[in-house]
Amino acid sequence: MSQISRLIARAVAAGAVLGLVGAAAALDTARASDASMLVAQATVTPATPSTTEAKPKPKHVAHITRVEARINELKARLKITADEEALWNDVAQTMRDNAKTVEDLSRQRYKEARTMTAVEDLQSFQTITQAHADGLKKLVAAFGALYNAMPDAQKKNADAVFRSFEHRPGPRHKAPAKPAPQAAPKSQ
Repeated sequence: MSQISRLIARAVAAGAVLGLVGAAAALDTARASDASMLVAQATVTPATPSTTEAKPKPKHVAHITRVEARINELKARLKITADEEALWNDVAQTMRDNAKTVEDLSRQRYKEARTMTAVEDLQSFQTITQAHADGLKKLVAAFGALYNAMPDAQKKNADAVFRSFEHRPGPRHKAPAKPAPQAAPKSQ
């Protein structure tokens, strides 16, 4: 794997950890037939037993739920105090904004996929990748302000939390297979 590929893979992994949407996950999210329309229709249409039973949630709603779950998990694991709440709210909002930006771009890419040329396809993926990079830059700034306000013990905890994300497989990644132990050659 080239160094650039590794850097991109790391950026995507970091984005997933911090609530940014990975490009592949965002593309899957966009595959819901215009989930925003489904959500809008659901809020306008009165709920009846026949419309609410056995209908799966639109992927858009599931994605929002996952982002919020990541935000809540990270807040708990970082042990955010009441004094840090304002800085944390900036981090959380940045995560939400980044996820929405990438999701919107992915949805647009999906809608136009059948009519795109190969070059346009690559350009749309470049746009999504750039949105990831821009979002990560914003997140680093917001999280940096929070991190700098933390006492040393809490910073150590944050360091450990982020290290643990590095080694944890995400929903789309399987843990690498452990090599089978090799028997030592028998000496004769």
